[in-house]
Amino acid sequence: MLPDPNLAYESLIQFLYRAPIGLAQTALDGTVDMLNPMASSLLMPVARDAALDNMFAVLAQLAPGLPATVEAYAEPSGVVVDAMRLPLPVNQRTPNAPQVLSLSLMKIDRERLMFVVADATLEVRREQEMLSRRLRSAARTDALTRMPNREAVREQIEHLLARPAATPEAGGSFAVLLLNCDRFRQINDSLGQAVGDQLLVQIGERIRGALRPPSDRLDPLGQGGQLAARIGGDEFVVVLDGMRARDDAERVAGRLLDAVARPYLIDEHDIVCGASLGLAWGAGTAATPDEVLRDAGIAMVEAKRAGGARQRAFEPAMRERAAQRAGIEHELRQALLEEQLFVVYQPVVGMLPDGGTDYAAAVEALVRWRHPQRGIVPPVEFIQVAEECGLIGALGDFVLERACRDFMDWQRLLGERAPRLVAVNLSRAQLGQPGWIGAVQRILDATGMPPARLQLEVTESLAAQDQDIQQRLHELKALGLKLALDDFGTGYSSLSSLHLLPVDTVKIDRSFVSQADTSHHHQVLIEATVKVAQSLGMQTVAEGIETQSQADVVRAQACTKAQGYFYSRPLSSPDLLAWLGERRPLAA
Repeated sequence: MLPDPNLAYESLIQFLYRAPIGLAQTALDGTVDMLNPMASSLLMPVARDAALDNMFAVLAQLAPGLPATVEAYAEPSGVVVDAMRLPLPVNQRTPNAPQVLSLSLMKIDRERLMFVVADATLEVRREQEMLSRRLRSAARTDALTRMPNREAVREQIEHLLARPAATPEAGGSFAVLLLNCDRFRQINDSLGQAVGDQLLVQIGERIRGALRPPSDRLDPLGQGGQLAARIGGDEFVVVLDGMRARDDAERVAGRLLDAVARPYLIDEHDIVCGASLGLAWGAGTAATPDEVLRDAGIAMVEAKRAGGARQRAFEPAMRERAAQRAGIEHELRQALLEEQLFVVYQPVVGMLPDGGTDYAAAVEALVRWRHPQRGIVPPVEFIQVAEECGLIGALGDFVLERACRDFMDWQRLLGERAPRLVAVNLSRAQLGQPGWIGAVQRILDATGMPPARLQLEVTESLAAQDQDIQQRLHELKALGLKLALDDFGTGYSSLSSLHLLPVDTVKIDRSFVSQADTSHHHQVLIEATVKVAQSLGMQTVAEGIETQSQADVVRAQACTKAQGYFYSRPLSSPDLLAWLGERRPLAA
């Protein structure tokens, strides 16, 4: 027996009228043939004059382009619009009523359309909340390493500071470890930002790998927590919670330093990049997250000042020293602007084979600071601050240009009695500065300085430790300058590797010279240095001569030149001219 078609149609109509979504069947021009109660309820707030006889007219304010969309749909059937969001105008919204409608439109055949209308308010709210969570997560995530960022660290520390105090014995203390790479800027400048970014990503991975997993926390009660983050540049932070003793945090710090210090292979470059780490234990005297991070940063700077590749725990005295350095930094910036800096020159005498002394052999340029209130500030008080705050490059360039100008003035005033060479110390910042070789050439051109009369000096540890620095030294050598290796005997190189460095002169450190007249061992070291230098065609300078007996020993060892208070203290330019005038000039 065949089913009654009238009965089936009535069942379909009953289903459509009871459906929990709005349904409307219309002609192609939007004229309504069927509208279920849910559709009427949803559309009544937007219908003009409460008329629901044409869907295009009802939705004209919300979807004015709908008729054109239907007309452009050439297929005999199919989905014309799918889940179009229709926010209701604010003035048409009522309490507890829909705020956003979802509209789908299907073409049933060549003559009929089916509109499907639903309340999308809750769905839109969920989507907005999800988007908000994603935005908050993005705002707390470092884009490069995908680690938490500074804001996430601040939130974590703020939570730790706000909770009730707990004793360390109960695993209730926390530590903040701030880690900064020791050579990242040089690597980034020499190998490029792309390599630098890859290095930061790998450092972040090693930091996370060095932390123990949650199942292996330091706190046996399982209350500990760890957060590793990148807070900017080449600085990373680790927050350790659930600490029982500072020794636990220091062991983690040591593990982090060891992990970061292992060599990296990036784009066929073998890279070594150690780090310095500062540790702030608990809240201490800090009251805010920024103060905790500041204390950890101060301790990190102390680690760098101690030579880098090590850790330091924060102590209150460090804050006082940091404040003093900040004051010196501010005043030093003013000194550069107001020309409070000046240059003095220490004579370097030649030790002639016949026992004579060539007083005009050379001078070394040294910077001094004439402070308006404090008078002359010793270099030991501001050189390291200048290195730490990035002013050493500007300070070094000032000395270089001033020395070249003074040297040319001496030639005009004294002629053959003038010093034949001026030596200027170089910093890592200058050698690492892009385009600095060109700046040296411009100074030579502007002052008229003959390149062969200028000697640039770099410390032994700097020259021997860094291949990029050695490349810069070769570039300087190509300008026709002379190069000297300063403080030889205190750094990383050795006599066996001296031939690898592009230097003309080796300056034997004062720590050897000061014992030359009392220690046979130091005499042998000086003798060996002189002989190796001679075999390579290099000259030698004995630094720190203070007595006649020291001068006699280094002369007997055939040192080429000598320098020290025995001959003269550093002198201003006028005093240097007077000093030279009092001494009989000798031929070089």
